Amino acid sequence: MPGIIPETETCEGWMPQGLEDLWKKFNAEWERCGFLVNRLPDDLCERFMCIQAEVFAEAKAAGRKPGEDD
Repeated sequence: MPGIIPETETCEGWMPQGLEDLWKKFNAEWERCGFLVNRLPDDLCERFMCIQAEVFAEAKAAGRKPGEDD
């Protein structure tokens, strides 16, 4: 969700508590949308869908098949 951490942050070197705090902040924002992508603000929904498409394309290119790698 925007504003929680900079997009360039990798969390490298973070202590477990810092990661848990980030998860709690993110989860609270995500809960506001009912955990549904279509309830995200339009700009975030679009970014989500683009990232999702890229990840699926990479997985397919690597030979992963939906349902077979569960």
